[in-house]
Amino acid sequence: MAFIEITEISKIYLMGDVEVNALKKVSAVIEKGEFVAIMGPSGSGKSTFMNILGCLDKPTVGQYMLESTDVSKLSRDELAEIRNKKIGFVFQTFNLLPRTSAIENVELPMLYNGLPAKERNEKAISALRMVGIENRMHHLPSQLSGGQQQRVAIARAIVNNASIILADEPTGNLDTKTSAEIMELFVRLNSESEITVIIVTHESDIAGYSKRIIRFLDGTIVSDEHKS
Repeated sequence: MAFIEITEISKIYLMGDVEVNALKKVSAVIEKGEFVAIMGPSGSGKSTFMNILGCLDKPTVGQYMLESTDVSKLSRDELAEIRNKKIGFVFQTFNLLPRTSAIENVELPMLYNGLPAKERNEKAISALRMVGIENRMHHLPSQLSGGQQQRVAIARAIVNNASIILADEPTGNLDTKTSAEIMELFVRLNSESEITVIIVTHESDIAGYSKRIIRFLDGTIVSDEHKS
């Protein structure tokens, strides 16, 4: 059984009386430890696809298997548990709590697991160390650069030992040099920890860090390129 297996999924949204087909019978297999870039113009379906992969949305029809679990049939609470334990999210806007220190932001996902404070603290420090930002752990987001904030967000994404990182335009608010540093961090996490990394991006140079590029257009996959 594949790590991620998407079979004939479609997603239809109702906009008033109009049906919008965001995804049309999309199928894909992603193996554990892959580094995949999702590309396509606005409205192509790539964000809808990412939301379904991240258990933030469910397909209208079709099947999503994640590690032998049929995600498309799970309840809202079961989906929330998968998001908390298996999937780490990284966003363009960092999504850090502004009045909360870096280490407290990283500890946040563990609050839902009922971990003791000492264990939360130790795991958060370890995650911050992995992304090279432990020396700023007591700073607020406003005291950190964009690149430092994104490192904190990545630490938060991996702190629960997530097997998948889903990153939506993770370098969109960063300059070229910092973007390269963040992408090299994703490459290292992918190669050293075997975390499956899936990135949505508009930028070819960012997609170039991946080992596979899936391109969407009009709700369908139009190409799926594996790099040698």
